[in-house]
Amino acid sequence: MKFFSQSYSYDDPWSIVTLAFFLRYPNPYASHVLSCDVVSRSVTPTGSLMTTRLILKRGAMPRWFPKGIVSRAETWVVEETEVDPVGRVVRCKTQNLDHVKVMQVEETVVFRSTPEGKTLQLTEARIGSGFGWGLTRRIETHGLNKFKANLQRSREGVSLVVQLLRQSRLQPMTLGGPEHASVSLALPAQPTVEHHTSTGTDEAHTAIPRPQNSWSRLKSWLRPPPRAD
Repeated sequence: MKFFSQSYSYDDPWSIVTLAFFLRYPNPYASHVLSCDVVSRSVTPTGSLMTTRLILKRGAMPRWFPKGIVSRAETWVVEETEVDPVGRVVRCKTQNLDHVKVMQVEETVVFRSTPEGKTLQLTEARIGSGFGWGLTRRIETHGLNKFKANLQRSREGVSLVVQLLRQSRLQPMTLGGPEHASVSLALPAQPTVEHHTSTGTDEAHTAIPRPQNSWSRLKSWLRPPPRAD
């Protein structure tokens, strides 16, 4: 069994980093993620948001691994997240659902707001293998090295989304009603279009919001612009 622990600090506030964490797929640093679907979502009596997502990831077996043992280099990962808007804490646990005898990876990520207004991320992982055949330690070492590399790319992906959110026009959305007015998540502002109504010589201008959720807008940001001929 291999263990890993690492902390990382974001300069941005907890609300922005939390939103970026949930919107991190798709991003250019996570091309191995094939799909991400919400399985369930609920709110606890204390006001915490509970979310379960199912993620399909693609990988590659090392050359030294015996052929024919793993039929496909894809794995389903379950992600269980709790967002505590009052305590400003996000707790997330992920683990793979298949190929568990070859390698089981359990990851725990915690995001906390700091007194300085920054966000502290603590990542812990346990990597184990029950494969045997004299390859257990080698598989666990390979899994640990792969996890470290993917963790760096994951942070780069979250940082990219944070940057996109920072550059966009942000509007605060309060969580929990008036009693929790100080706790908010920042969402991209809706674009507006000008509607002109002619009234003789004068014109009345009315701003009408164009419906577009943050998910579709994020994908449009990541889509490269068309090439000029």
